[in-house]
Amino acid sequence: MISALELRHIIESGLLPRSCTCTVNPKGALLIKMIEPSSGHVELFVPGVLAPELTSSRAISNLISELRIEIAARQNAVCVNAAVNGGLAASEPTRSRRFKSY
Repeated sequence: MISALELRHIIESGLLPRSCTCTVNPKGALLIKMIEPSSGHVELFVPGVLAPELTSSRAISNLISELRIEIAARQNAVCVNAAVNGGLAASEPTRSRRFKSY
């Protein structure tokens, strides 16, 4: 199994240039926060990713890919809804139940 420190580094590096913090709780679950660069707000919050399930480079790569897809979907939804609603606030998409935003 990959160490928690190494896993954090791989995930945070894989999501560059976005700002991302990845913490590991004592039970081995990851908490991933992606920060919107211009405002500093939490753009995506993913609690409870089980580190023991991330045993291969493929599993880690798939997680990073899912996170990138979710961020892109949220950005596209905000742009489309803003255009449709004449610049009004847009609702957040929810592609996966494990992803949350604030």
